[in-house]
This record gives sequence, C-alpha cells and structure tokens, in this order.
Amino acid sequence: MPLRLDTSVQYLKGVGPHRAENFARLGIHTVEDLVYHIPHRYLDATTVTPIARADVGNEVTLIGRVISTGILPTRRRLQIFRAVIRDSSGLIECAWPGQTFLDRTIKEGQLLLASGPIKYYHGRQIVPREQIVLANADEEADQPGQGMVLSVYPATEGLSHRQIRRLIGDHLDEMVSLVDDVALPYIPAALGLPGLRDALSTVHRPRTVAEAERGRRRLAYDELFDMQLVVARARYLAKRATKGMQHELKKDLTTKLKHALPFELTGGQRRVIREITADMTSPERMHRLLMGDVGSGKTVVALFAMLLAVENDSQAVFMAPTELLSEQHSRTLRELLAPLEIVPELLIGRLSPSEKTAVRDRIASGASRIIVGTHALFQEKTAFHRLGLVVIDEQHRFGVEQRAALIEKGEVPDVLLLSATPIPRTLAMTLYGDLDISALREKPAGRRDVKTTVRSSRSRSAIYQFVREQCGAGRQAYVVYPVIDESEKVDLKAATTMAERLRHDLSPLEVGLVHGRMKAEERDTTMRAFRDGKIHVLVATTVIEVGIDVANATVMLIEHPERFGLAQLHQLRGRIGRGGEESYCILLADAGARERLRLFAQSSDGFRIAEMDLQERGMGQLAGARQSGGMVVRFTDFSKDDDLIVASRKSALSLIEEDPVLSQKRHVELRKRLERRYERGMELFRVG
Repeated sequence: MPLRLDTSVQYLKGVGPHRAENFARLGIHTVEDLVYHIPHRYLDATTVTPIARADVGNEVTLIGRVISTGILPTRRRLQIFRAVIRDSSGLIECAWPGQTFLDRTIKEGQLLLASGPIKYYHGRQIVPREQIVLANADEEADQPGQGMVLSVYPATEGLSHRQIRRLIGDHLDEMVSLVDDVALPYIPAALGLPGLRDALSTVHRPRTVAEAERGRRRLAYDELFDMQLVVARARYLAKRATKGMQHELKKDLTTKLKHALPFELTGGQRRVIREITADMTSPERMHRLLMGDVGSGKTVVALFAMLLAVENDSQAVFMAPTELLSEQHSRTLRELLAPLEIVPELLIGRLSPSEKTAVRDRIASGASRIIVGTHALFQEKTAFHRLGLVVIDEQHRFGVEQRAALIEKGEVPDVLLLSATPIPRTLAMTLYGDLDISALREKPAGRRDVKTTVRSSRSRSAIYQFVREQCGAGRQAYVVYPVIDESEKVDLKAATTMAERLRHDLSPLEVGLVHGRMKAEERDTTMRAFRDGKIHVLVATTVIEVGIDVANATVMLIEHPERFGLAQLHQLRGRIGRGGEESYCILLADAGARERLRLFAQSSDGFRIAEMDLQERGMGQLAGARQSGGMVVRFTDFSKDDDLIVASRKSALSLIEEDPVLSQKRHVELRKRLERRYERGMELFRVG
C-alpha cells in the first residue's frame, strides 16, 4: 500500500499497533501528524568539549558514559542528584541540586549529553542547564559527531525522544515527499522563507540551529496564514454576508446616563463609545473586542452600548463567567441606572426554580430590557423578546460554542466581547483577527497605582506585621500561592498548609481559603464572606485572577511570584487598589528572580507588561488554552514573528476578498488543508 499523508502511523516500519497507541497520546495518528511533530528544542553539539578541557568558569557541552549515580544530602536539607560521566579524556561529576527525580531516568551505562557551566566544589563539576540521554547501556550509541545539532522531541510514556527521533529519521525523506506546498504562491518573496519540503527537512535534521529556525519560520507562516484565512473568512461572513440590526442614534438614555455619572469619562472611554456607536448604527453587525486593564472602565462603556440597544426597543444581555461576577455587575449596573429608573434583571443558577421561571417570563415578554447572568442565559429554557446586543465579559472563559449559543438567542444581535487581559497587538491580530479591536489604556481619574515591592523571606515577619496593621485599620488582604497542596517534588509553600499557619500567625484575624478544587458553592460562600468583611485575610490560588471587586482590600502578598507569568501577576495585582485607599502588592521572591520582578514592579501598564511577558515566555499562556473549536498555535513565536503575522494577514485578507469561500479550482487543496487542520473552526470562528 503506497504511503499517503492520511495513512495511519501504525503502518510505518518500526511502529505497529502498540507504538501507534503511544503516538496517539501525543496527538499523532497519521503520517501527516508525524511529519509535523517537530522538535521542541535542540542541543547544539557542534562544539562538544573533551571532559579534560572543561575549565572552571566556562559554559560547555560534554558527552560521556555514566559510570555512577547517587543522591547526596546537604547540611541545609537540600538533596543533590549526582552522576559521574567519563569520555576518552577523563571524567567529571554532574550535579543537579534539588532534582532527585532524575535518579529514575539517568542510569549507569547510559551515554549522556550535558550542557552547562563548569564550577569548582571539591573538584570540577558541571551543573547542567540541559541534559539528554543519547543511548541506554544496551543501545547502540547515538552520539552526534562534530557539526551536528541534536533534535529533542516532545515524548510520552513508552515512547522516548530517542525512539521518535530514530523513527522520524528513518521515514523523513519519504514523508516529506508527500507534502504539497499549497501556500507558496501567497508568501512574499521578501520574507526569504524556504520551500515547505526543505523547511520540514531542516527542522527535523538541521545542520545548525539557525537552519532549524529558518525552517520553523516557514511552518509558522503556514500556520499563521491558515489561521488568518479562517478568521478573514469569518470576518467576511459576519460583516458582509449577514446584515446586522441597525440601531438609530437617539441619544435619549445615553445622554441621561452621561449627565448622571458621578465621574467624567476618560478620553479613551469616549473614543471607544464612538467606535461602538458607529458599529451599532451601521447596517453591518457589530463584532468587537474591548480590551482593557482591570479597573479601566469597560463596564461603563458596555452600559452605553446596552442603553443604545434599549433606546431602539431591543434587549441587551451581559454574560459573566461566574455567579459572583454576575452579581457584582448587576449591583454596578443597578447603581449606575438608578437615575434612569431602569432595573437590570439577574439570571443565575442559584435562584430558586420559581424565581428563575419568573425572571424568564419577564425576559420572554420584553419587560426586562437589560439582563445580567451566567451560562443560565443560553440554556434552552431562556428565550428573549428581541435581543439586540450581547456583551460577554471575560469572553475567553467561555467556550466558542457557549458564546454561539447565547448569540443565537437573537436574530442578528450585535456582539461586544470584553477582556481584562491586555494582549500585544500582533497576538490580538492572530487570535482575534475576525474582530474589530478597541483598547482602553487610561485609568479613570482618581484611581491610584498599586505600590509594588519585591522582598525576600527575611522580611516575612515585618510583612505579617504590616498585614496586621492594615487589617487593624479596617482593611483586608490577599495572600496568593501558586499551588494548593504541598508536594515533595516542589519546594513551595502551599495554600492549604499556609492558610493553617497564617490562622496561627495572624490570630485573631479571620483567615479564609479559596482554591480551584473547592466546590463552586463553597468557594463562592468564602468569597462573599470576604466581600462582606467577615474574613480579614483571604489565602488563595489564581482562582481569584478573575474575581469580584473588594474595594476594602489594600494588600496582596504573592508567594513564589517567580512561578507566575508577568501578565498573570498583573491580573492578580488588579484585585486590589479598587477603592480610594493606598494599596500594596508585595512579591516574596528568592534572589534569582528579583531582577525580572523589579521590572514588573516599576510598570502598571497592562499592555506593556503583556509585551514583556511575550518577550520572556514566547507565546506561553498568552496564546491561551485550547477552546472548543479553537485554533492551536504550534510553530509561531509571537515574540519574534511580527513580520510573519503582518504578511500572512495581508495575504489572507487579499485571498478572501478574491475568493470568499475558497471555491476556485486553484484553492481547493488549500481549503482541504484548512478543513483537516481546523475541523469545525471554519464555522465556529464566525462567533469569535
């Protein structure tokens, strides 16, 4: 049987049914999946140093046979895994402080490659930054020769990176020959990208790291081009194929709200309100994302849009991801709308059956004009009289299908998505290319920056005393940890353990605990108690990252901040500084992480911090969790592929203008690739 891209990997020589099951755990089912399973890193063995010439103070790459291993305790209770390796010139000790788990993977007789600095501690030793087992004692040596770069593949239990490298190497030429370069006509020559077959060959079998990077950039362009085609088509469908609900600018309720506000709108808020108004009064359907920091005034902007819908005898709905957040938005809107004598409706899961029925009846009859709620809004029992605007807060917390279910409750409602997670422009162009994007960068007048400081564990007693003083003055505090339960594998203070310790150390202050493993009802009860002032100090994991406003909370202590991305730290910090009092964020960090954190402490601009995070971690968590029907980013490095993003977007928009459904004969193969790569994404991405 001739090999094809859709052939199951089990039919490749050396794979078989058992290994095919292991490959399936990596998402590899077909030959095409395997050829696109590229290395996640490379070890540059072009300059392997003989062990005898590994001088103290130098960074080197060594290769040697493991002749002994062991775990050494130290006086400070830190355990060090060690291995002695030998080549033809001599031997040296490798030391991994705190990484005793390596005794399960590094064994006597193995051929080991180790890269890192040479230090002196009772003799020369290397402290590897990276290491890789090239061969087991009973395997043929897979030692790279001079001038080779070693590919390291994502692996899984029962399928090592060495086995994957060997299998791909055995079949690479045949697999690559099956690939068609369907995107080549749409790549600007100025980018200097290689052909697709050359790119795949070099990412798997590079002669230099630079050559592998050129191959990766070509794969990244294809990935970005395909994504931009999907979102460009979705944009075309949303904007042109479907006529929107054209609202008239009546300036009745919106003018009353503007005069009744107890504060002045910022210049950014006025600009975004104009953009939204232009969308809603045009014949095309609005499909806009509003990004802005916590506290930048997105809710007020959304309210102006909702009142524009109400002025036109339509209903407006505001959906939030949690009941607590829905209750908070309901209270905020109730206060702002009081002068207009409009009462927002609240529909959440914890209402009694009779209350839900009454609310749904008012919504269906049109008596309720502004409705706030959670996922209960898109349940089958909920029907709207005339839905004109859908506002979705923290939209990334809802799956695409959930958002679609709510939007489909109306005929063609306008859609406004809100996000308190600022993301860089190039990333927004990729992830939200089918949306018009607005950004709020200004803070409302009177809102103070949170004072952020970096401290060491020696300051713990003084920090606890500061927390006592703040709570004694009637304020409240958060203490945030990156993990829930203590583990022998990580030397981190855990939320559950520290909550108990803080109850003792901060007595008689009331200490509460919330984390992601708690039942939602239990977590909400604790959060409500904190909101109502019954809890002074709330110990939490990142479950509070998107949480309720507690204006009285003025202190946040973050333990092990080095374990968080900078954008995530900024989101956590946004939980305080919500009232008029001076607020303080304290980062308790080890010495090695402090410089990075000091840079964070100096900035309060969420967009700037997102850029810093992107440069530091690549696409990381910014590119986000995979959602139902979403797109997975595998090859793109958002910190350095700006030119590819801009070029692929331009090419995709031009192609969709020419052939909106890719029906022309020369685009058939391209459409087939899109359908293979994104399955239902072609349909689902019209809702963002």
